[in-house]
Amino acid sequence: MTKKKIFIGIIILLLGFLLGGISFYILGRITSTSHSPLIVSPRVPSQIIETAKAFSEIANAVSPSVVNISTTKVVKRETPTFFEDPFFNFFEPFHEFGFPKKWKEQSLGSGVIVSGDGYIITNNHVVEQAEEIKVILYDKRSFNGKVVGSDPKTDVAVVKINARDLPTAPWGDSDKLQVGEFVLAIGNPFGLSHTVTMGIISAVGRVSVGITDYEDFIQTDAAINPGNSGGPLVNIKGEVIGINTAIFSKTGGYQGIGFAVPSNLVRSVLDQLVKHGKVTRGWLGVSIQRLTPELSQKFGLKDSNGALVGDLVKGGPAEKAGLMRGDIILEYNGKKVKDADSLRNIVAQSKAGSQVMVKILRRGKEYNLNVIIAEYPREIGEATPEPSPEDIQRQALAGLEVIELTKEIAQQLGLKRDEKGVVVVRVGPGSPAEEAKLRKGDVIQEVDNKKVTTLNDFNKIASNVKPGETVLLFINRGGQKFYAVIKAS
Repeated sequence: MTKKKIFIGIIILLLGFLLGGISFYILGRITSTSHSPLIVSPRVPSQIIETAKAFSEIANAVSPSVVNISTTKVVKRETPTFFEDPFFNFFEPFHEFGFPKKWKEQSLGSGVIVSGDGYIITNNHVVEQAEEIKVILYDKRSFNGKVVGSDPKTDVAVVKINARDLPTAPWGDSDKLQVGEFVLAIGNPFGLSHTVTMGIISAVGRVSVGITDYEDFIQTDAAINPGNSGGPLVNIKGEVIGINTAIFSKTGGYQGIGFAVPSNLVRSVLDQLVKHGKVTRGWLGVSIQRLTPELSQKFGLKDSNGALVGDLVKGGPAEKAGLMRGDIILEYNGKKVKDADSLRNIVAQSKAGSQVMVKILRRGKEYNLNVIIAEYPREIGEATPEPSPEDIQRQALAGLEVIELTKEIAQQLGLKRDEKGVVVVRVGPGSPAEEAKLRKGDVIQEVDNKKVTTLNDFNKIASNVKPGETVLLFINRGGQKFYAVIKAS
């Protein structure tokens, strides 16, 4: 009996060891599992994966057509006249040591190949005054470039290299761009070749930026930095819809606002530079100005769309077609005119000798006129008048002091001697006249569509103006004529 109990005890002890070992093993597995790192693969939507692939494909397709442009030009230092005297020749070694008379300056930019036989679009400021132009392709081949032609007024230039069968980028239609579209900017910022940045179109039709004479910029937030100039801005189809030109920055680096010349304007300039080596522009023969809300109200318009004809050139295309001062140009060749700047750009791109239809608003009625566009003859400079008036008389119109326009004063102002009106000799600080941007030397020739030929005419009309009324003035400023609205005090 005792042996049996001992045997049972041994069996129970062995079972306890066995169960304990199994339990220890199981607990060890559980503990090690709980301390091991948990790796979770994110579930990425297929649309995002496809979008990422699409941008990569765009970059891969366009990048081979983007080039690096480096230029070298000689910068000369002006030497004071007295140092040119032979007496000072012994100083020459010292000048050359510390202050060289001339040195080479290098700059970097970008460009995009637009034809297989070596034509490249870039910015005028990238190659301006360059003595040497080096073009490096995507495959690291290097060529010497030659400027075929340039247009400073749009900051576009064409460079040619001797090469064949080059990869090119297709053109897109910049007129169809919409704010919010995805775009890629490709270039060589800070010399870092073929850098790609992404953004959206922030705005279109940007004018009065102060970069070029003819402005119709695409604004983007795609990162653009020094060295990007001349590179392409492309849409999601890989089409060039602009040439990156400038950035808005207080630091010299990217701050979220960049500007590109629209592709349609670039193509127009490209064609002319390649065919003729220069750019000719259409000319309507009118002086136009932007419609402010005050001017729109005086001319009976519901909005400020359109361009106001301030004056016409005698014998010019517009006068021959029957346009008159005070007409509002609403459409040009079927395109609505947003403002004076947009009209100026559209006219400039018109071919000399072509006939266009101009829709105008005249005294509340719309008319269609056919105009034969001429070639722009020359730029008209603005005179800087320095009149020496006597017998100044203060007038009722707020902030204005005027005298009668004489033949002598007209000559000083750069006007024809037979011009009539009154000359502004003082604009009161903070006055409505100053707010209307009137200047000393402006000649007022009409007040509320009534002709002003003498000081008495002006005084008579001004005396009938009631305080608080808005007054429409017709101004002649150095030969440039326009309308202005001021509020009587």
